[in-house]
Amino acid sequence: MSDRPPSLTVPDAAAVIAWDSHGELEVLTFDVGGESFAVEAVLVRELVELLPETAVPGAPALVDAMVNFRGRIVPVADLRAAFAMPAAGATADSRIIVVELTVADETLLLGLRADRVHEVATLTEASSEDAPSVGVRWPRAYVRRLVRWRDDVIVLPDLVAILTPALGGAALTC
Repeated sequence: MSDRPPSLTVPDAAAVIAWDSHGELEVLTFDVGGESFAVEAVLVRELVELLPETAVPGAPALVDAMVNFRGRIVPVADLRAAFAMPAAGATADSRIIVVELTVADETLLLGLRADRVHEVATLTEASSEDAPSVGVRWPRAYVRRLVRWRDDVIVLPDLVAILTPALGGAALTC
């Protein structure tokens, strides 16, 4: 059995969340701009403290910098740009979450800026739902599911929908 998650290129992104047979999903939880987010733990390769970034002139705000991560050049995405959040400086708690994606059959490491990384948690499908059509300030296409967890709501972002425009429409999978 492969430890690779299913492709996330299907139009109905919520349908491809890899809930296990018990309706659970292991994720890494983190904060960006005062909101709680999570990505599937299986996508995460490493958490690193902030690295020196090199700005990429003319790049979209979402992916406007690169870092040298263990000898590889890794683009860094800031979800603030996708979710129309104001820019903010780094803090002592800021981290880069390095995730592994596939672009046109090529493995891509991507850094996600996080204000704070919390923990690996198990979310349940029964506690999740689609983003409502009103009352959410983010593009619904960027939200796969909202999940109630403890006293919070966690956003499962749709990295495919968010990153595809920045990659010039290239086929993206996780």
